[in-house]
Amino acid sequence: MIAHNEEDTVVRALKSAAWADEIIFVDCGSTDGTAELAAGFSKTRILKRENSPAVHVNKRFAAEQASGDWVFILDADEEIPAELAEELRAAAEKAADAWEMPRRNFYFGRWLRHGGKFPDTQLRFFRKGRAAFTSSPVHERLKVDGAVARLSAPLNHYPYRSAADIPRKLAFYAEGLSENYIKSGKTPLSVAFRPFMRFFSAYILKLGFLDGAAGFKTAVMDFLVVFVSALRFAEKTGRPA
Repeated sequence: MIAHNEEDTVVRALKSAAWADEIIFVDCGSTDGTAELAAGFSKTRILKRENSPAVHVNKRFAAEQASGDWVFILDADEEIPAELAEELRAAAEKAADAWEMPRRNFYFGRWLRHGGKFPDTQLRFFRKGRAAFTSSPVHERLKVDGAVARLSAPLNHYPYRSAADIPRKLAFYAEGLSENYIKSGKTPLSVAFRPFMRFFSAYILKLGFLDGAAGFKTAVMDFLVVFVSALRFAEKTGRPA
């Protein structure tokens, strides 16, 4: 696990990982009580490093420190339910080299079922040495050298602590997306339409409206993330988006 100023969520995440043989906790420049809270958990090894905006760099470092045969990457705003922990222990005895699982997302007081927020498949559990993080500024991914199988129990995700946390996360994701656009050679025209396409896809095509008010608010937030990323793209490239 890596964390930067996550004292509001880190205890829940660490409690859910208490079944693991060891917990590698990398504190990335926290200025709150994150590291101190993590130190209160047994089997937890605390490491510290500067906070890189390229999240994959921090996660790659954390995974490299693990001494066991299997690694699970857990974010500080996530939780491993008991059902998933049981499946993970059983999966380590099977032939696959990595395992993906559904993730459910808690937005505006409810678990979303639509809008692309479920099953929100995540690849998080892998045999050490058989997977590595790709170099992406945001929404980092693992590339696996071997067979990938799937678990059925979901991972829990609580992306926002409160409404006050939304601007911080929005700015982080928008910055990363703008870097992705530049690296992938996106044109200003294609970037300009992305916010509207994201909203239409999440709310209409992926049935986000079936999640009621929470589905609408979430689709609007997705729109805002992509809209701000388009503005940042225009600023960085000097081309109107």
